[in-house]
Amino acid sequence: MSTPPLRKDAARNWQLIVDTGRRFVNEGVPLQLNEVARAAPVGVATVYRHFPTPEALLETIATPSLEALIAHAERALADDDPWRAFSGYLVAALDAQLDDPSMQPALATARHVLPRTDELLERLNALSGRLLDRARDAGLIHPEVTQADMIPLLCGVIYAVRVRAGAEDRRAVTRRYLEIMLTGLRRG
Repeated sequence: MSTPPLRKDAARNWQLIVDTGRRFVNEGVPLQLNEVARAAPVGVATVYRHFPTPEALLETIATPSLEALIAHAERALADDDPWRAFSGYLVAALDAQLDDPSMQPALATARHVLPRTDELLERLNALSGRLLDRARDAGLIHPEVTQADMIPLLCGVIYAVRVRAGAEDRRAVTRRYLEIMLTGLRRG
């Protein structure tokens, strides 16, 4: 069942709230709904009507990046080279987390408040699993490596980069750490 479209003023308020929330996340400001309402500026009740929790707003903010990563994974599956597809997807997944600060908390949360987030993450996990399976089935990755191994490995790369690299060096350091990780995963 789909929800009816928002009235023009409600849609405008929704966008103001999301844009303000995006700005907060990008600046590292905690998503407190009362503060978002003040900065938007819309009424507090309006914010809570659209987003009953900060987590709902965060997941909404992360949705475009999740959708873009899914699109990248779908394109990667069309690549005839399983290693290039798999490693390219990992680069995109790490870049998404570097570029969008809402991604890491959305990915790391065990329980999501929006059904759409669960749908997106199920799709993303299925696609990334297929990419890993293709590389493993081609004999390019050690057979004991599982998708469950990949999540903490990628989280470790992002954590190490955030702790060890300045903002201007993060992309280069991420590539270096990923290359080291991929060397360890690669068979032969």
